[in-house]
Amino acid sequence: MLTGFKIGRALALSALVCGSIQAGAQVKPTTAMTFKESTNLAAVDPYIGSGGHGHVFVGASVPFGAVQVGPTNIVKGWDWCSGYHYSDSVVIGFSQMHLSGTGIGDLGDVLMMPYTGAIRTNRGTQENPTSGYGSHYSHSREKVRPGYYYVHLDDYNTDVELTATDRVALHRYTFPKDQQANIIVDLKEGIGWDAPVETYFHKVDDHTLVGYRYSKGWAVDQRLWFTIKSNVALKEVTLFDGDKQVSGTEVKAVATKAVISFAQSPGQVMLKVGISPVSSEHATANINAEMPGWDFAKVVNDANAKWEKELNKIDIQTNDEAARRTFYTAMYHTMIAPILFNDHDGSYRGTDKKAYPNPGFNNYTVFSLWDIYRSWGPLTTILHPDKVSDFVNSMVTIYKQQGKLPIWPLVGSETNCMVGYHAVPIIVDAYLKGFKGFNANEAFEAMKASSTRDDLGVKYVKERGYIPADKEYESVSKALEYAIDDWCIAAMAKKLGKTADYEYYKKRAGYYKNYFDSSIKFVRPRMSDGSWKTPYDPFNSIHEKGDFTEGNGWQYTWLVPQDVEGLIKLMGGDAAFTTKLDSLFTAKGDMGKEASSDISGLIGMYAHGNEPSHHVTYMYAFAGNQWKTAEKVRQVMRDFYFDKPEGLAGNEDCGAMSSWYVFSSLGFYPENPANGIYVIGSPLFNKATVAVNDGKKFTVQAINNSADNIYVQSIKLNGKPYTKSYITHNDVEKGGVMEITMGNKPNLNFGKAAADRPFNKL
Repeated sequence: MLTGFKIGRALALSALVCGSIQAGAQVKPTTAMTFKESTNLAAVDPYIGSGGHGHVFVGASVPFGAVQVGPTNIVKGWDWCSGYHYSDSVVIGFSQMHLSGTGIGDLGDVLMMPYTGAIRTNRGTQENPTSGYGSHYSHSREKVRPGYYYVHLDDYNTDVELTATDRVALHRYTFPKDQQANIIVDLKEGIGWDAPVETYFHKVDDHTLVGYRYSKGWAVDQRLWFTIKSNVALKEVTLFDGDKQVSGTEVKAVATKAVISFAQSPGQVMLKVGISPVSSEHATANINAEMPGWDFAKVVNDANAKWEKELNKIDIQTNDEAARRTFYTAMYHTMIAPILFNDHDGSYRGTDKKAYPNPGFNNYTVFSLWDIYRSWGPLTTILHPDKVSDFVNSMVTIYKQQGKLPIWPLVGSETNCMVGYHAVPIIVDAYLKGFKGFNANEAFEAMKASSTRDDLGVKYVKERGYIPADKEYESVSKALEYAIDDWCIAAMAKKLGKTADYEYYKKRAGYYKNYFDSSIKFVRPRMSDGSWKTPYDPFNSIHEKGDFTEGNGWQYTWLVPQDVEGLIKLMGGDAAFTTKLDSLFTAKGDMGKEASSDISGLIGMYAHGNEPSHHVTYMYAFAGNQWKTAEKVRQVMRDFYFDKPEGLAGNEDCGAMSSWYVFSSLGFYPENPANGIYVIGSPLFNKATVAVNDGKKFTVQAINNSADNIYVQSIKLNGKPYTKSYITHNDVEKGGVMEITMGNKPNLNFGKAAADRPFNKL
């Protein structure tokens, strides 16, 4: 477990970036494609976060695409959740789907691997990969771009290139001359935590293989269909049940494999791999619709164009090229998930496992809701307004199929991972910001149903106003997260004119107070009889079956983004609150041997490597001390985000870590995830221009900005003096210029007046 990020900094000194060469590595020629990229796309470094505990996806994709095609290593532990870790040197294949930044591994579906020599059907070992079909590789002969991936397989002198459309991966393999060439498609292999339940292959003709893979892992019932099309004839295709060869043109078993063989090297082979949640016929249709030809360069250039369009929505001006790389990589990471979960014709498979026709919106999955509701959701309302209603409709549709809003939906399965019903803030944020592409009453019904169930401690919330620690694990974290969601429901009820619901959920939003022990100024678990749990140490954290979710009392005391004003009162006023918050960043104590590895990126007990802390630096502004927010935000950006493989302080979590950085480097952040108010921090760049609705632009210009000049001195909004320490979403959406004059000493009066502070109003 990291107890800071000095380790990552040290490791980073010897790390590679973008195919640079390790000391002592032999330089070899590369056959990777070269192509022109826009300035912003060229700044993206997909290696950032692929080391340390970042767990990011490495490979080729398009923004929010169903396909994330890339290399898969042999999983050796937690840090291989995405299937790839920068420290590795053995690849066992190239899978069509990967997760990005999660703390649990899954997917890795339809693994394909080219190799030479005799037919082998097992993956090999880390020590001896060529005992199977695995191979060594090095970063010196690897190229990673958002829409393109290249690697040289050292043991087979074979080049692999990958690119993708929304639902189709394109593989190009270049084999050496005068050797038998093979390509295995292994449906047994997934990513560590995933295992096949039933798989199927059918050789349709000399250019086509189809099949499916049903598996069980974190996704408890994943069903994926595929079609593989080759540009050269597949004369020799051998099918296997496990490692046992079977005759015929089709095979169905738990773990099937297909080996395509060429007695003489074909030189170059291209394979299209279409995927579908509905059927192989739909996978074929996806190929026909999205990739009718065989122009590899065109597919790469089209993928680049999609990434450029999205990345060009923010233009930054800075002399710090490392910060530029960090920023645009963070922006890129916010667009790998969620992923499309429908076919080109709009059909999809629901959580109830039934196939549905086009519902009139794009269906999405892979929402890491506990992580992304905090800042990714609000960022999406600015950068991707065209997708917001699709995301909301996807969540409401899941409610109709499973009886509750998704908690952590993964390719047609509900994982029930983490705590809270955090589809709620994303839905409410969209509604309060005026998005009209979904049925608000249906969405409200879904929120009420999800918040009035009896499972996961909600029964006790309804009955007692708190969850007893002797009745439910992680009781404090669950209750505090529920209070945030309930605040959001109350806010939507108020706008809908549902007075009774508004009053009920407003009351529940304040239940966090039932955990605050005023004698020690910490939140604390309670027992069934109402007493405080004893003994209690706010430093101690028990990862499994404890009172907190990936945290401790120090960290969770601040999980009140919906009512900072109320927490200030509980602490004893502005001065007492500020003193206590200061102590969070200096506190030293033992979290215990059972503490979660997710509690990383520490400044005292502030843990930036895990999402519950992400809003905390912005809380100072509510007590009139915006300058302290500026100070801490700059420290976090400096210490925990940088352009090396270890450049993330913790799991990326499907865009959660990176959305914090995108917002914070622009100079403002949604401390409350659904009230449309952004607290001003400390802009990192001299100038940042954000494309907003209807062709408008919102610009943040930082005057006298530098690594030393981190404090806001004064602000002008559209040329007029602006004294508030926050800005509203409406002001951002109108477009204009926010000019922030920076200095090396705090302006203690900026944002000090009560009328100038951010607020949470219900």
